[in-house]
Amino acid sequence: MIAVTKVKPLEDYKLLLQFNNSEQKIFDMSAHLDHGIFKELKDKKIFNTVKIAFDSIEWVNGADLCPDLLYEKSNKLDETQLES
Repeated sequence: MIAVTKVKPLEDYKLLLQFNNSEQKIFDMSAHLDHGIFKELKDKKIFNTVKIAFDSIEWVNGADLCPDLLYEKSNKLDETQLES
C-alpha cells in the first residue's frame, strides 16, 4: 500500500511528495483547482496549509486526495522543477 510520508507545497500549485517507498515525485494540482472544494486552494494561503493526514495529504479546508491517485498521476522528481 502506497502512502505519502512528506509533502511540501511548491510554486504554480505543485506539490513535492515523498512516498513510503522513498520515491519523490511532483504532483500538479492545477487541473483540480476548478472543481468543488479544490477551488478554495486557488488561495495560496489555503494551498500552503497542505499536511500529511493518515497515509495521504489534506488541507485546512478538508480537501484531500487518495494516495494512489497522487502516486499514479505525479511525475518523477526533476531537480529543475524545484527551481520555480
